[in-house]
Amino acid sequence: MFHKLIITTAAALFLAGCGQRQQQAPVPLVRIDTVKTAIDCDMFEFPGHVKAAEEVNLAFKVSGTLQRIHATDGAFVRRGELIAEMDPRDYELQLQAVEGEYRSIKAEAERVIALYEQDVATADAYDKARYGLQQITAKYENAKNQLTDTKLYAPFDGWVKHSRFDPPTVVAAGMPVLTMLSDRVPEVEIFIPASTYIRRREIVSFTAAFDCMQGAKIPLHLLHIEPSANANQLYAVRLALPADGKTAATPGMNAMVEVALRHETDTSIKIPASALFHHEDNSCVWVCRQDGTIARRQVEIVRLHTDGTATIAHGLTEGERIVVTGVHCLTEGERVAPIPTPSKTNTGGLL
Repeated sequence: MFHKLIITTAAALFLAGCGQRQQQAPVPLVRIDTVKTAIDCDMFEFPGHVKAAEEVNLAFKVSGTLQRIHATDGAFVRRGELIAEMDPRDYELQLQAVEGEYRSIKAEAERVIALYEQDVATADAYDKARYGLQQITAKYENAKNQLTDTKLYAPFDGWVKHSRFDPPTVVAAGMPVLTMLSDRVPEVEIFIPASTYIRRREIVSFTAAFDCMQGAKIPLHLLHIEPSANANQLYAVRLALPADGKTAATPGMNAMVEVALRHETDTSIKIPASALFHHEDNSCVWVCRQDGTIARRQVEIVRLHTDGTATIAHGLTEGERIVVTGVHCLTEGERVAPIPTPSKTNTGGLL
């Protein structure tokens, strides 16, 4: 009897301990996402290159001998800064001659006009004096402008890309002397085929990837699509980089631009592919109920994407909550808890 009592007591304690352990079994912590509708897109990649927002060839309006270039290649200059000038000697002499002629004709015209106002000069003399003064004034202003045009000023803030001539080269009017690049945010240029151009109204986004920025995708803003094709039947597309100054892209860099085009069909559901699992040859997800338990839900997969997401046609609606981690270790009706969000002051949730 004593031994039976001991065995019975031990069994009771063992069963009580098992029951206590079952009651204290921890609730699985899982990552939970809220289902949202997304636009299903076709993705295309096109090579591109970075261009300056503005690149201009600067030239003198008059011809002459290049006297000095004040900005070296690669130098940064401000708008209105003197960057090159030519020998002004001939234009100074021309201005002096025209100025003497201007003063003489002006004095004579003023006398004739004064006499006409006193009814002494004829109307014909008055008209000749007035028109002569107008003509010499225009000639005088032109001579002053030509002397001013012997100096070349920066049209905007930017860098001197390169100078094409060295002093004392004789350059003609309109002949490019310097090339300047604007300091504004650079742009990316790509060329798309006609099959993409005709769907240009379906374009959702542009993102660029650079070899010097591994893994980073830079969002781009559409500036302009050329309405006519070039000789290769391609359409030029200009895209703006972000203006936050964080992108290290400079003119001349190569880029790979990803273009997302919306399908003509309605928007669909896109979820993390990690939320999917198979049950009896069907694709399923765990849907979280209000009471914290989970229920298996069959879904129809349209496409699996390389970015780790999946497009779902049927089975889920916007606003539902699904489990996206550890789905293969869960069972129907099991209670789960979301993984707590780490504090902003506890980076990585280490504390």
